[in-house]
Amino acid sequence: MFPIRDHNPSERTPYVVWLLTAANVLVWFYGLAALPSDLAINRFYAEFALIPSQVSSGTGYSGLVTSMFLHGGLMHLAGNMLFLWIFGDNLEDQLGHTGFGLFYLLAGVGAGLAQVASDPGSPVPTVGASGAIAGVMGGYLMFFPKARVDVFIFFVVFFRILPIPAWLMLGLWLGLQIFGGIGADPLTGGVAYWAHAGGFILGVGLAIPIWLAKGGPAFWQRTEGHPDHPAATYPLQRTQVPRVTRRR
Repeated sequence: MFPIRDHNPSERTPYVVWLLTAANVLVWFYGLAALPSDLAINRFYAEFALIPSQVSSGTGYSGLVTSMFLHGGLMHLAGNMLFLWIFGDNLEDQLGHTGFGLFYLLAGVGAGLAQVASDPGSPVPTVGASGAIAGVMGGYLMFFPKARVDVFIFFVVFFRILPIPAWLMLGLWLGLQIFGGIGADPLTGGVAYWAHAGGFILGVGLAIPIWLAKGGPAFWQRTEGHPDHPAATYPLQRTQVPRVTRRR
């Protein structure tokens, strides 16, 4: 199950989302073009990634910010930028350009600290924008719990695009991060589950005061849990799975 778009158009141009996307992509291409060897790449990551053991010892604080613009592979980058595009433009619409930029950075730093707290002595570098984007997803949940999100479901030869409410998709995603974090071995690297979960929860916490200022439950009643402008519509077609006839 993978989200591909929402039905929640933004009313203003998401300049900060565009800027963040461009920054992440440019850093990725810098790594390809300017770092000639695996050794150079490893040194680059060692300098700019978030390393929990360094933060715990009182150094490496800059990695809480710089690690948000590093990615471990092309699919890592592409997945994060897709999530940022789906959920970020709407939150920027609500918070304004400056407010959204601050929200993103605070969520990213908080997500990094959550990863440090999960294993303070870990020497494994942590990279990626997903902690900050998880915070954006938490903020999205507070403002638009009933907005429809199209998810791509694939199982062997069967696939379908299915619209589901944001609260269901985001709740399942958070549950998977917590479940993965409980079972993960921090010494082997892999997915930074606690950065994801921590960023999401912090995003909800940062959004609550703004949600309350907009009326809290009255805001949900007024908007019915989704934007008060018309939702986007997309043509959805049923999956055509060929039937195998039985010979008699």
